[in-house]
Amino acid sequence: MKNNIKIQRAIHNFTQADLAEKIGVSRQTINAMEKNKYVPSTILSLKIAKLFEVSVEEIFILEEED
Repeated sequence: MKNNIKIQRAIHNFTQADLAEKIGVSRQTINAMEKNKYVPSTILSLKIAKLFEVSVEEIFILEEED
């Protein structure tokens, strides 16, 4: 699964640490998500989408091999 977290962070001028604090995870978790090494839970995905005021589908892209 690909994601646009890094793009959304840039649009909102958030650092990884800023985003992590706002959604209650570590900066390392944000880093792992951006590198596609960690797939967030549904609840975490919804928190991210709500914070950025977009749909989950605008942030997370399901690929055919997923």
